[in-house]
Amino acid sequence: MSKRITRSSSELTPPVRSSITRRDALRAGAALGIAGVLGPHFAGSAFAQADDLAPYKSAKINWRQAEGETITIAVIPASYFDNLIALQPQFEALTGVKLRFEKVPPGQIRQKALLDLSSKTATYATHAADPMYFPLYASNKWVEPLDKYLNDATLTDSAWFNYDDIIKAWRDADSMDGKPYGIPYDGEVTVQVYRKDLYAAKGLKPADTLDQLVANAKALTDTNARTYGLALRGFAGAGQNMYIYPSLFRMFGGNWMQGGNVVVNSPEAVRALTWYVDTLTAYAPPAVRNWNWPDIADAFSQGTVATYIDAHSSAAVITNPEKSKVVGKIAYARWPKGPTGKRVTSIWNWGFPINAALTDKQKKATWLFIEWAASSETQARTSWKFAGPAKRSGVNRVSLWKAPEFAAAMKDAGDNFIPAALESLEQDTDVDWRPRVPQWPAIGEAMATAIQAALVGQKKPKEALDEAQARITQILKG
Repeated sequence: MSKRITRSSSELTPPVRSSITRRDALRAGAALGIAGVLGPHFAGSAFAQADDLAPYKSAKINWRQAEGETITIAVIPASYFDNLIALQPQFEALTGVKLRFEKVPPGQIRQKALLDLSSKTATYATHAADPMYFPLYASNKWVEPLDKYLNDATLTDSAWFNYDDIIKAWRDADSMDGKPYGIPYDGEVTVQVYRKDLYAAKGLKPADTLDQLVANAKALTDTNARTYGLALRGFAGAGQNMYIYPSLFRMFGGNWMQGGNVVVNSPEAVRALTWYVDTLTAYAPPAVRNWNWPDIADAFSQGTVATYIDAHSSAAVITNPEKSKVVGKIAYARWPKGPTGKRVTSIWNWGFPINAALTDKQKKATWLFIEWAASSETQARTSWKFAGPAKRSGVNRVSLWKAPEFAAAMKDAGDNFIPAALESLEQDTDVDWRPRVPQWPAIGEAMATAIQAALVGQKKPKEALDEAQARITQILKG
């Protein structure tokens, strides 16, 4: 998913303490670099964080072994990274490593990272990486296998870091051939979001199967009143309609890899795309064919849509009392089962790799940053412990999802929010959700174009998929 800003950085201003100590003033110097890039409110945000390094110092490693290095990290403009950036002074005080963050829009970060890695210029020590790019990175040895860092006792206190606590689906998505190439920082899962008041009025229950989802959508659609029963993204893009279609494809029994080749026009694929087209045509707003997730969340928050399936993180939009008309009327459930009896959620996270072109000391500095950012303590400090209003919902650890403090922070999201998301993460994930091959960037775009051609009625599903197959065959030959 190409994630967009759920809250702008200007909305993250926490209260600043009325008195500032000499220690705070020294910390302010460390914060000036990032404040110059992101605005003065981030200096206040840094002050508002607890300046307690004891939880990190309990790790049995030397945090200062790369002292004096400066590394650059590329991230997207999103509140969950803004929260991390606000803690920069803490990391620098802990390690003596200086950080420089560069904010790059989602549509550009993949291309900039790819250029940097392939040219070996080492501009970015690490970046917010799309998990579908790890096959390309690993096959070209552009990023480091991270098992050697995880298994090095001088760099990682395995008991303190507890890598296995990180959500398995996200770990798997950032790994190739059993080796991790990225460490998940923030992620999401697709869930069914519905208006519990409208469901109750019609005597409906959240769908357990796709057939029930269609029946619910039919019961809740009133085109004369301009209300619609269902919405799914239709906007063309490898992270847009190809964020929804792979779940349908796998639920209909589709298998991307056949005989060592990527096959996208199988009978199962045609049935999945036909369902996608027919259902949206009958029960979704006509404009949905060009909608991304913010458009769907906005329509749901204004009462136009009764149900949608998308990232759990969209709750930040639909529960905003300043913009949403449906606060207090929202509930969540897992993806409905497909014809095979299988539920398949997305596997998405932003993971941090290590650029293989760095010097050894820079690699150590980068690993220390990744270890710090992905640790349980930093995950909590950027979620329920964060001083600003944006409490991250994409924390990377099972233990944190189950923490009462996280439940309290998410209490306004709606009914069954954490159970639906956590059950989906633990039970409905599929590492083969999308074809994990180095040629993914071109394959994803070819598929996205075909899906939208079918959704807008330019081509029949089979015709669109046959054309996509022809293009993909050429891509794989190249």
